[in-house]
Amino acid sequence: MTQAIHFETGDGRRYLGRLDGTTITTAGDAPAAGFVPDADGWALIAGADGETHEIGDVHVLAPGTPGKILAIGLNYLSHVEETNLQLPDVPMMFGKFPSSVTGAFDPIVIPHEETRTDYEGELGVIISKPAYRVSEEDAWDYVGGFTVLNDVSGRRAQLETPMRQFTLGKSFDTFTPVGPAVVSLDSFPDAEARDNLPVRTTLSGELMQDGNTRQFIFDIPAVISYLSRGVTLEPGDLIATGTPGGVGDERTPPRYLRPGDVVEVEIPGVGRIANPVRAEA
Repeated sequence: MTQAIHFETGDGRRYLGRLDGTTITTAGDAPAAGFVPDADGWALIAGADGETHEIGDVHVLAPGTPGKILAIGLNYLSHVEETNLQLPDVPMMFGKFPSSVTGAFDPIVIPHEETRTDYEGELGVIISKPAYRVSEEDAWDYVGGFTVLNDVSGRRAQLETPMRQFTLGKSFDTFTPVGPAVVSLDSFPDAEARDNLPVRTTLSGELMQDGNTRQFIFDIPAVISYLSRGVTLEPGDLIATGTPGGVGDERTPPRYLRPGDVVEVEIPGVGRIANPVRAEA
């Protein structure tokens, strides 16, 4: 398994490195964009031979700064059913601002006005090279790796207008925790293992979501092919592939994020993020 990580040391310097268990081997100074999972990026990580650090001794940053975050809604039948919405005929996409990205263990900060902050654990797919009008058969050639993310959602802002302004409610600062690393596709023994990934979200110790990527309505090649019709996907772009059922807004009573909570998203074979929740100062 090859895992690329982007981190900051106590002196404020930022580096890329290879993560092996809990040990990071430094690969070099991090560029402004962080890690991009193209051929050069993976070669740098594979050749890492610098200083080592324990992951708990550094500040783990989001793997990179994506130019675009393209999020897919209603991509698990369990989530479609709990929202009482119609099964989509094509992938339902919305955008998230890149400024919403934060690290795997950094706080989620709830804005003063947001009263219905929700969690959505998801598999993240990071693009490795420009993709335009890509066929489903070729789509995997454009995937640089997987990561874990939480599509944190401000339901008040998202749902308070008749047309549902997804982008604002999904894009508050810190509302896209990502990481802790990018896992290369060759980390999986075969396509069956790559397409069979549990996605679990735990909120303050309670299991809230327990899905699997084999339950996708639209699989990763279908999503990439659809999005690339008219939009060029660029290296480093992040696709959020959708969340399984169990979100807080659809529970009775609803269970939203509260200051003092810790929300964890784990995808075995990809990683785990754990973010404390606090209110805006």
